[in-house]
Amino acid sequence: MSNPLLVEGVSDAVGFLGGALAGYGLARVLGLDPFSEGYDLATIVGIGAVGLGGGLGLQLARRWRLARRPKTGSDQGPP
Repeated sequence: MSNPLLVEGVSDAVGFLGGALAGYGLARVLGLDPFSEGYDLATIVGIGAVGLGGGLGLQLARRWRLARRPKTGSDQGPP
């Protein structure tokens, strides 16, 4: 039997990290470097892409967890 808090924590971490890495990869493909020196436009947009990717990955992890939860009578919605 798995601990639900452990599943929540690990899935949130994996989702956020995976999304942030995907955002970083997309930024690099587009020629943006979030780790370059200074705060020019390309750096700021790259940082935004990493943050947006992390947030999207976290939301995907939460939706995945919600889809795995067993449905009860009240979760099924209107008939």
